[in-house]
Amino acid sequence: MPSEITPAGLRERKKEETRRLLLEGAARLFGERGFEGTTVADVAAYANVSVRTFFRYFESKEALLLPDGVEIFAYVENALSERPADEAPLDAVCNALLAAAEPFSASTLTALSHPLEDIENVVTTRLVQAFSDFEERLTVLVQRRLPPDTPDADLKAAVIACAALSAVRAVLRTRRARRASGIADTGTAPLVRAFGILHEIGTLEQGA
Repeated sequence: MPSEITPAGLRERKKEETRRLLLEGAARLFGERGFEGTTVADVAAYANVSVRTFFRYFESKEALLLPDGVEIFAYVENALSERPADEAPLDAVCNALLAAAEPFSASTLTALSHPLEDIENVVTTRLVQAFSDFEERLTVLVQRRLPPDTPDADLKAAVIACAALSAVRAVLRTRRARRASGIADTGTAPLVRAFGILHEIGTLEQGA
């Protein structure tokens, strides 16, 4: 006997589908027309909803450039849970952040095919705020990966989580400065390098 879906469940599915279509439409239209050449009405029309409905899901056109902090953290949390249990905590966090950053980097770079300084300010601000908001939550996840007898486990977990997220923030600021100078800097390669620098610092400290 097929399971019945309640009206509340149908409404939630409809909301999720509308949000997905709005994001899908934004990605496609930004890529075809550029951010500046796409209006809220264009995105709403793609999802077959009204402009008024659009603003029930997103506060502005700029908000379409990145998902909210909850969604970003969900990507990180899922990626971290898939890392090998015996992987070093810093490696696990860095690899999880890299895996989570890829879809967001791709969609943002598509939208910014014609980079504009004010848009990049919005993107950088939203990402930095999102990462800052879940430093404590990431710290908890890191601590769960540490052996139970780890000395100062709470402190070690906090340092690992905050160091990794600080590297992400450093990449965002550096990328923005490089673009302003006309230097090409795309994809997740700068993030890979930033995490490499973290490991280099750790190696230097160990050798001191």
